[in-house]
Amino acid sequence: MEQIMAKIDLSNISHSYNPNDANPTYALNPFSMTWENGKRYAILGPSGCGKTTMLNIVSGLVRPSKGKILFDEKDVTNLITEERNIAQVFQFPVIYSTMTVYDNLAFPLKCRNFSKEKIDERVKSVSDTLRLSSFLNLPARKLTADQKQLISLGRGLVREDVAGVLMDEPLTVIDPDLKFRLRRNLKEINEQYKTTLVYVTHDQNEAMTFADNIIVMDQGEIVQVGLPKDLFERPKTTFVGYFIGSPAMNIFESEVSSEYSVKINNIEIKTNSNLSKLKDKNVKLGIRSEFINVAEKEGENTIKASLTRVEDFGNFKLLTANMENFIIKSKVDRELPISIGDINLYIPPEKCCVYENEKLI
Repeated sequence: MEQIMAKIDLSNISHSYNPNDANPTYALNPFSMTWENGKRYAILGPSGCGKTTMLNIVSGLVRPSKGKILFDEKDVTNLITEERNIAQVFQFPVIYSTMTVYDNLAFPLKCRNFSKEKIDERVKSVSDTLRLSSFLNLPARKLTADQKQLISLGRGLVREDVAGVLMDEPLTVIDPDLKFRLRRNLKEINEQYKTTLVYVTHDQNEAMTFADNIIVMDQGEIVQVGLPKDLFERPKTTFVGYFIGSPAMNIFESEVSSEYSVKINNIEIKTNSNLSKLKDKNVKLGIRSEFINVAEKEGENTIKASLTRVEDFGNFKLLTANMENFIIKSKVDRELPISIGDINLYIPPEKCCVYENEKLI
């Protein structure tokens, strides 16, 4: 079967559902982006941020107010969905309930006149991956909701000749115990067949464990695109710092006190950021709880706080401490002996993120 995965370019795309109004509201603000052949992408953000609109523009279900969609440099902006050679998997199962599971999986290939041998080969491969082999001869209506979604997912994956597979929160109705395995299977499919997979989710764990690159969105804006490590360690905005990570990044109101330092409640904290142009300005200091360590005594870059809560999560302890008007959280080794009361917490300069107007300096 011919592999025709496409590089997908979104060029100066924007979209409004009321473009003729004097002050149109944009579901997607202008952006450009490229999805490379055979990569895994996750579009991550809260409900209503524009994730599904972006996906539907690529598939052809929505025509952008402005901009162009290119598949391998070919302009497909005005092509209907059927002409774009895209497979799309929706949040809730879309199947033919009167057909057998086999016929549901085979349907996209039968419509394109593939040989029976090729259809059997692909249906067997996909059904084995999704553990649907024992149900192939059953009517789809007899399966559970999560099994029906597996059929829907399988129909998106059964074709090798698509420009990409677009998935809009496809695991919402899947049993939680299956989600981890299915994400792993999708990665295996991507690595084996070099299928370009684009996965919409509001769940950071799904995004971080699935994608090569994560596109973080907020209120129609793309606020950061990067590897999971980049989003975690160097979030470009305070929104990404809050949205990625559990618990969210510690964010402290502070004031620039020297070329590389800020003050939090008159405690000086050194960073690796050059702040020389921001002297005496109010900024925010961000630090992940994973990077804050317990210190034996007060010293440089330590904060004295009052430890109020210790939560044991099995593989780590989460400390919650108060520092005047701030709450600070730290993840530490669960074997570390900790008691409620005064505590010294060390802030490593190289792990500090400084934000001006909510954006990383």
